[in-house]
Order: sequence, then structure tokens, then C-alpha cells
Amino acid sequence: MTWQEIRQRYPQRWLVLEGFEAYSAGGHWVVPRLEVIAVFADDWKPAWEHYKQLHHADRFRDYYVLHTAREELNIGVLDQFGRVVTE
Repeated sequence: MTWQEIRQRYPQRWLVLEGFEAYSAGGHWVVPRLEVIAVFADDWKPAWEHYKQLHHADRFRDYYVLHTAREELNIGVLDQFGRVVTE
């Protein structure tokens, strides 16, 4: 699914998503295809806890915690020190 399709289907929700075919361009991640893993209501903390469990189980998969109020994905790329990369 695209981000816009997800936003329409899950308005005003926190989501844990898995990204596929992601690549970086211009200091941001471009994620052409997303799959909704879990849906949460008003609080981001349960979504973050779920993300951490998934990430711990498989660090090679691309998981994201996002709120559907965000109009665009706009996910910044971080370097190995946690700094935002600018290209």
C-alpha cells in the first residue's frame, strides 16, 4: 500500500509499518510499498514498544512507527552516530 492509501484507511492512528523496496535519496528514505503490521489509537508508546519487539526479533527488516496525521512520509536518513544525513 502507499502512504496515502494507509492514511485514508487508518485516519488519526499510530501505526507500526513494514517498508519494502526502500532506498535513500536526498537525505530521506523513499518507501514505495508499506504494509500495516499493527494499529494503535491515541498513544504512541504501545506502538513504540511493539516496534522494539519486532526490531529486536529481526534487525534486517525495515519497520517504522508513524502517525497518519503526517501528510508525507518524509523519513530522514541517520548515519551510524544517529545524526541526520544531508546530501
